[in-house]
Amino acid sequence: MVTPEQIETWIRAGLPCEHLRVAGDGHHFEAVIVSAEFRGKLPVARHQRVYQALGERMQADIHALSMQTLTPEEWARRNG
Repeated sequence: MVTPEQIETWIRAGLPCEHLRVAGDGHHFEAVIVSAEFRGKLPVARHQRVYQALGERMQADIHALSMQTLTPEEWARRNG
């Protein structure tokens, strides 16, 4: 069974993140991902970038992943 820590490791290996938190129960996961690479990208493109970082694991190991993808500036505004 996949753990949130494994997903964090896989995302960090393929995408530079300023902040990353993954929670879940082994089947359904939620992630908050903050990366400068998201600047200028629409939400769909941001999610595609995360899927790229996860590669085949997204289809084989991870059944459901809900994401909040933010730039460092958006993250700072949210967390003042």
